[in-house]
Amino acid sequence: MKKWLIPTIVIVVVAIIIYSLTAGINNTAVELEETVTQTWADVETSYQRRSDLIPNLVSTVRGAADFERGTLTDVIEARARATSVNVDANNLDPQQIQQFQEAQGEVSSALSRLLVTVERYPELRANQNFLQLQSQLEGTENRISVARTRYNESVREYNTYIRKFPNNIFTGMFGFERKPSFEAEAGAETAPDVEFEF
Repeated sequence: MKKWLIPTIVIVVVAIIIYSLTAGINNTAVELEETVTQTWADVETSYQRRSDLIPNLVSTVRGAADFERGTLTDVIEARARATSVNVDANNLDPQQIQQFQEAQGEVSSALSRLLVTVERYPELRANQNFLQLQSQLEGTENRISVARTRYNESVREYNTYIRKFPNNIFTGMFGFERKPSFEAEAGAETAPDVEFEF
């Protein structure tokens, strides 16, 4: 057997092993990154559902009572600001997530004020359209929570995978970067004050 043949075979085998390793790491990172993108789309879909319910809710409230205009205006304006925030799922970064979360937080706050104010209007609380919209809104808030949790789980799995050794060597070469998670809003750790007016 020729002397150059054995080193050549070793080089070829090592090259095949390295190729298989890097291709596997890259392909898994791509799959996990796509999961992050999909779960982010699910988050946006849940928020869009809430946004789509708001005009019906506002119309029902406006039509059923001589309602405080400022409260309705706050809800409408918060919805407009929230729907104007666009986040590129392929280039998620902490600033985009924070901007999105702040805009959605304004909607949540305005809706909370609206629903608290509604308590002063018994005829509105008895309105079947309003009750149905309120129920849909509550269900949507649950969907948002679930979608955000699933997004965070997919981000954790992706970030863990690309940071483990030896994956981190290859994923860094292929340009995979950490993805940001949703975090609790500022002040979420403090229980809100609840006041009942009788």
